[in-house]
Amino acid sequence: MEALGDWRPEGKRSVRARWIAIHMQQTLILNASTEPLTFVPVKRALILLLKEKAEIVETHVSKRIRAEKKEFPYPLVIRLVHYVEIPRRFRAVVSNTVLFARDHYTCQYCGRHKNRLKKKERLTREHVKPISRGGTNTWDNVTTACSTCNHKKSDKLPYEVRMYPKTTPFEPRYIALILLSETMHEKQRPYIEPFIKTAFRTG
Repeated sequence: MEALGDWRPEGKRSVRARWIAIHMQQTLILNASTEPLTFVPVKRALILLLKEKAEIVETHVSKRIRAEKKEFPYPLVIRLVHYVEIPRRFRAVVSNTVLFARDHYTCQYCGRHKNRLKKKERLTREHVKPISRGGTNTWDNVTTACSTCNHKKSDKLPYEVRMYPKTTPFEPRYIALILLSETMHEKQRPYIEPFIKTAFRTG
């Protein structure tokens, strides 16, 4: 596998430029049950394939990966040979990236999507029960708010300013993580779409 570090230049592209381009690409990993797990760099996917820990499901039609003396299919989707347990919930520190995606990039107070915000406005993390009032920085107490609504609510409780989130805050499912990729290939989408409806729902 070490030979994969010796890339063949294509045209005027340098070996380093090719390495960076390949390394930035992402491969979708499926569990043995075909449930999407995550995206990994193509280099990592190749290692799993060469160690026979995974098998190719989908490849790029026009791309190949060339090492010094070998050529490999460009893996877009691979499936693990053995099933691995994954957390059913995303129990980590609250991330604005996942929070905003959970709330569909919409302020939960005024209902405006991020594309409708004014020039100096932005999406923010808002604590339904303020930290200063005993609230916690947990999924069930944070919601997405535009900076204007966040400032308006300030450190008040919802009933004090009559501002209530349009949806009840909840902890997103684990699968929500992989749905955040903005560079998903069309061949990867069919393996993820069946999980979209359940990714951001409660229960």
